Amino acid sequence: MRKKRIMVIGPTYCGKTTLVNALNDYDGPLRKTQDMIYGEKTIDVPGSYIENTWMYKHIITAAQDASHVLILVDQSKRTEVYSPGFAKSFRCPVIGVISKCDLMPENEENCLRQLKKIGVSEPYFRISVPNGIGIEALKEYLFQKSEK
Repeated sequence: MRKKRIMVIGPTYCGKTTLVNALNDYDGPLRKTQDMIYGEKTIDVPGSYIENTWMYKHIITAAQDASHVLILVDQSKRTEVYSPGFAKSFRCPVIGVISKCDLMPENEENCLRQLKKIGVSEPYFRISVPNGIGIEALKEYLFQKSEK
């Protein structure tokens, strides 16, 4: 049986790779690529996969190796890239993550509305990896769940 990993999905520059590095306890340089990166505990999906709906099939296929899917929305931007109901495409649990939660707090309601629109149920996690906000709570939630 293949090892299940946590799939991280989000638009370009929303903090996916920074989050993936934190989840893998990796402190090296960021690796940006147009390919999915299979880490020790994660699958890092490039933003272009979610920004081009014709690539959804690749995300859904790769999610067969996922224990959880993290869908990121960036609080520092007001862009919406996900199709309505997108989260319902996955068989494993889908978790909503609001990244860069320390920036532009006036956008928080928009982020919550987006997560609901794409079909992600609560709880939602608000994180800022550089400032250490919410990352430990997210790790605890993910890794306690996957150990059961």
